[in-house]
Amino acid sequence: MAEQPAVGRTFGFLVQDVSRLLKRQFERRARQTGLPLTRRQAAVMLHVSRREGVSQAEIAGLLDMEPIALVRMLDKLCEEGLIERRPHGSDRRVRTLWLTEAARPVVERIVQINQKVRAAAFAGFDPAGRDALIDALALIKENLAMELAEDVEAEHSFCR
Repeated sequence: MAEQPAVGRTFGFLVQDVSRLLKRQFERRARQTGLPLTRRQAAVMLHVSRREGVSQAEIAGLLDMEPIALVRMLDKLCEEGLIERRPHGSDRRVRTLWLTEAARPVVERIVQINQKVRAAAFAGFDPAGRDALIDALALIKENLAMELAEDVEAEHSFCR
């Protein structure tokens, strides 16, 4: 019988621990620089900066968040003058998200912090090793997302 790896050395635990530590490192560095944002808030701002005019529902889907949790977060970002909600051009039910001018330097700081965290995370990697790891994780994500989509489609067709 093959020896089982220690729990902390299994793929799922390692991915979860890396994710947790990336979040903690980002938030620690943000606090050190006086940036009062959580990693989730920063992720929302980055997604909006890349696709201004995106809908709240799209952001919730991209970040795998419950819409009500996102609404609360957006309320806070709007109160802080970083995000602006606007009505959709053709669908009154949809709210689109836009960065304010005050948010642009904040996004730059988020990117700088992300670069520092990423550099620390990849210390000791050569560029080819880093790229190979990122490619492998992207493929794993694609595989799991495809399987999930197929499962959801099968569940929907079974219920019809």
